[in-house]
Amino acid sequence: MSIEQLSSRIVISTGEPAGIGPDIIIQLLQDLPKYQNLTILIDPDLFAQRTNELNCSIQLPKIVSDISAAKTETVILPITLKNPVKTGELNYSNAAYLVDMLDKAYELCVNGSHGALVTGPIQKSVINNAGIKFSGHTEYLAQKSNDVPVMLLSTPGLNVALATTHLPLHAVPAAITKDSLQQTIEIILNDMRLRFGIEKPRMIVCGLNPHAGEDGHLGSEEKSIIEPVINEFVQNGENIMGPLPADTAFRKELRKETDIYLAMYHDQGLPVLKTLGFGEAVNITLGLPIIRTSVDHGTALELAGSGKANYGSLKAAIDMAVKMAQVTVNTD
Repeated sequence: MSIEQLSSRIVISTGEPAGIGPDIIIQLLQDLPKYQNLTILIDPDLFAQRTNELNCSIQLPKIVSDISAAKTETVILPITLKNPVKTGELNYSNAAYLVDMLDKAYELCVNGSHGALVTGPIQKSVINNAGIKFSGHTEYLAQKSNDVPVMLLSTPGLNVALATTHLPLHAVPAAITKDSLQQTIEIILNDMRLRFGIEKPRMIVCGLNPHAGEDGHLGSEEKSIIEPVINEFVQNGENIMGPLPADTAFRKELRKETDIYLAMYHDQGLPVLKTLGFGEAVNITLGLPIIRTSVDHGTALELAGSGKANYGSLKAAIDMAVKMAQVTVNTD
């Protein structure tokens, strides 16, 4: 499926201006000039500056102040930087630029003019150092919509969702409750049907503790929280297995029979996924009223302006956004 087949547009928030976000957008457009229906949120001066640094001959996309003026071409909807950008160097005075992009992108999706949001990499510390409380795209967008988010990372052959996201490890056990786990699984099942078109998702849930608690000898959370929640869903006809020990849950033979995994914390499932698909993986936020996908990498400040960045994850994020938007339209 190509983006030309999608009736609504895709909006791209280009991320940290000093990082590789602008680079990968420019490289994508240079190598894939036929990409249509993209709205790129960026300061046009930054786009031109980075194009020069990359020694690219790509023409600046049409700049519009009103998205209704765009037809099917890729356009820039300007977001103004407060201060000029020095490539590779963070500047917290430009933190508002990052938030402005997200706010505008969210607005464009909520008002129905855009079918999905694709976000570029950000440096959370820049936003926090500017006095703006920010723990990540997932949490920020969920706060705007008053919804509960679920983070999902996807690469060909493997989808991993998280019961908790950006928490220090010592805070994870207390964050996993029957209510929170039940809500997370409900969101995953709903969005696997709505956004991915999988009517009966096959899910594996990982245990929290080594050996999934070893029948209570290595932790009680499996027996007291995770198993009872899973059993309720199974009794209601859902295809869920677990809790399984995380060190064996991702075996090749199990991956072939599983649509989605639920890991209990960030570094339980994501090392497996990124080992299998770094550079091709997509970060997806479930549970929102909009479709949001993202690259699976950081700002890579040391690569900004060098031409060595790889736009593979950006292309995968756009392709996934198109696919999810089309499935959602057909489901509706």
